[in-house]
Amino acid sequence: MTTDAFLADCRARLAFDLLSHTWNAVVLWALRDGPRRPVELRERIGGISSKVLTETLRRLQSNGLVERRAHPGSPPRVDYRLTPLGRTLLAPIDAVGAWAFEHGDEVMEAREAAECPSE
Repeated sequence: MTTDAFLADCRARLAFDLLSHTWNAVVLWALRDGPRRPVELRERIGGISSKVLTETLRRLQSNGLVERRAHPGSPPRVDYRLTPLGRTLLAPIDAVGAWAFEHGDEVMEAREAAECPSE
């Protein structure tokens, strides 16, 4: 990696942008075990509205990370699954999650100290 690796037009910034959106990594992680219908995703994730889930799935689909599959029938059914490209992000998401598990308390303590400095 060169010293210019984080310039505005670089691929590293693209990856950080994908992972920095609040729900992208969460939805990708929720799809790691296989296809899910939107209602299943909402139940699995918790705290995400239908609108935000739909927007997130569309964004992930437009970036080639998630595939939408429509199944005929009555009523019609739709599910979402990771693409091979989307699967490649599971390891980095897992690594960030492991970091958060290990260092989350330290971050929370630092936040509390910054909000309520000792007098």
